[in-house]
Amino acid sequence: MKKIIFKGCGTAIATPFINEEINYDEFEKLIEYQITNSCDALIVCGTTGEGSTMTKEEKKNIIKFAVDKVNKRIPVIAGTGGNNTKEVIEMSKYAESVGVDGLLIVTPYYNKTTQQGLIEHYKIIANNTKLPIILYSVPSRTGLNIEPNTCLELSKVENIVAIKEASGNLSQVAKIKALCGDNLEIYSGNDDQILPILSLGGIGVISVLSNIAPKYTHDMIEHYFNGNNDEATNMQLNCIDLVDSLFCEVNPIPIKEALNILGYNYGIPRLPLIKMTDKGIKKLEKSLNNFKCY
Repeated sequence: MKKIIFKGCGTAIATPFINEEINYDEFEKLIEYQITNSCDALIVCGTTGEGSTMTKEEKKNIIKFAVDKVNKRIPVIAGTGGNNTKEVIEMSKYAESVGVDGLLIVTPYYNKTTQQGLIEHYKIIANNTKLPIILYSVPSRTGLNIEPNTCLELSKVENIVAIKEASGNLSQVAKIKALCGDNLEIYSGNDDQILPILSLGGIGVISVLSNIAPKYTHDMIEHYFNGNNDEATNMQLNCIDLVDSLFCEVNPIPIKEALNILGYNYGIPRLPLIKMTDKGIKKLEKSLNNFKCY
């Protein structure tokens, strides 16, 4: 049995910027809010964390900051993926050196690659770290899907333990589970598909929603695992309108605006992402007001 990094709600935590610098005070506030509200893991420098527009030094600094502040209370997972395999290895080794608990590694984007290229990319990364690795498939952003048979091949690698599945294709998720069984755990990468993926054998979510509703997201999953399926289903359906608003513009534009609305000083995303439109803000505010947080 492979090591499970976490089960339940992992928050893909957003990064606050002020005058183009990381606002560590606000970041620490959100870390503490996550931990005190039942978050099961933190994912730093992922898509929501805007890792793609941070410098190498910024990524190193924020990863270490998160590890130090969390201080082993919950697992910290570093997003170290990219389209330069050597740089992914370098960043993964750094993350391991400062004490992260696992790595989230997105498929290469722009240059993409073949499925065999994916296998070689991930295998050489895995051979250069002892940390458990979560594959990350989000073809809408990268143009590259991790196919089920590729998952099967990668599941044979000892420290490739899970996949964040954000393809939106539930048939594909079912095929991955059927092929890989317990050799590759599955996390939902979409907040509107948490329950469907749990029903196919998933063990949790890497979530945008949980930036603002960590206990709600954790409890939804907990209800499912405790056999309270009606309650879990009601909670999934209850948050659909809010999730829709959190993705009505490109993530993480709406979640950063939601954090600002709720009293954090999270600023706006870095270019090429921009501030949320007035239309989007109105939609988001309405959804936040209507959200029935149990």
